Amino acid sequence: MSSEQPSKEASAPAPGESAKPEARQPHIYAITKYGAAVLETKTKPVEKFDEKLARLCEDMFASMYAASGVGLAAPQIGLSLRLAVIDVTVGKNSEARLVLANPQIIHTEGDQREEEGCLSLPGFRGNVLRPRYVTIRAQDVTGKTYEMKGEGLLARAFCHETDHLEGLLFIQHLSMLRRDLIRRKIRKLRKAGDW
Repeated sequence: MSSEQPSKEASAPAPGESAKPEARQPHIYAITKYGAAVLETKTKPVEKFDEKLARLCEDMFASMYAASGVGLAAPQIGLSLRLAVIDVTVGKNSEARLVLANPQIIHTEGDQREEEGCLSLPGFRGNVLRPRYVTIRAQDVTGKTYEMKGEGLLARAFCHETDHLEGLLFIQHLSMLRRDLIRRKIRKLRKAGDW
């Protein structure tokens, strides 16, 4: 999920904060763009919680920050893995860093319609209806299960990143007319070699 505005939800506790692997430079992944099959395929669960996963999470945070995002799901870096990272402060508060392995939305409440974007669809945004409050159950980088309630931007990020893990993109929440317009523009960009 891409960021455009600061958030007040950053005071969330950090049960999903990534463990610190040995000192190394994180790898910055290229963001997989719309059109790649991995973005529209349901992901496989995370089964191994080890140093390799911790490094991957650190790389995902670094890749997300490099792209100015507030969330990044594994399919967005080409991996079909039920894993996402979120930081609605875009790196300003390390306690807001969340690792969501095998997340499930267990409760939603209320509505909010806000503009939303996606790192895999750069330059495209649309107003998307999402729940105002969302409770998720997920595992952190060590495999420990936790539940967390998010409001506003954090709730939106929970939904957006969980959608990615189900093979859904935010444009699937837009009207058919708006979705087709975006797809036509992307086809033109591809033809011109700009996608």
